[in-house]
Order: sequence, then structure tokens, then C-alpha cells
Amino acid sequence: MAITADVLNSLISITQFNKGQASKIFDRLRTERQLIVLKNNTPSAVILSPEEYERLAEIEEDYQLLLLAQERISRGSLDRAVSFHEAMANLGISETDLNEAEDVEIE
Repeated sequence: MAITADVLNSLISITQFNKGQASKIFDRLRTERQLIVLKNNTPSAVILSPEEYERLAEIEEDYQLLLLAQERISRGSLDRAVSFHEAMANLGISETDLNEAEDVEIE
């Protein structure tokens, strides 16, 4: 039931844009992840907050990587896989090098 209430609260009419209320609509995205724009009482568009868009884009990217990994596994690509320790040895990186390295944020 809470999901239904959230959806109903996120509905906005295209008329609000035509009446110069776009600023108020965009202000709502500070507290709401998405707004559904209605045209003639039919959903016509969805406006996402930048945070929600980024979250969904990351989910899609992770999903694409998962599909790629599953495809490679199904083709037997693991036969050519290199272990973590072997890769480190090939690159000339030691455990000490890793422990002394600064933290890096990966996006």
C-alpha cells in the first residue's frame, strides 16, 4: 500500500509546467527520487533526481558486466583465467606494495 501512495504522490500534471511551476516541480526532486508527468491523465514522462539517475545507471552497468561474465563463463573462458597472485606476480606487485598503497575510490 505504501508503494501505491508513493506513486500517487509522485504524479504531476503537464499543466503545472505550462503554468510556470517548473521550479517547484524540480525542487521536489530534492526529496523525491522520481516524478511521473501526466498528459491527459496518462503517464507521459518520468523525471528523475540526479542521484536516482546515477543509481539506476550503476545498476544497469553492473547488470551488463554480470551478463558479460556469465557469457564468458559459459564459453569456458575460465580456462584462460589468471589467479590474483599470478596477475600480481606478472605485474611485479607484492603484498607489501599493496599494503603501502594509498586508498583509491573506484566508481
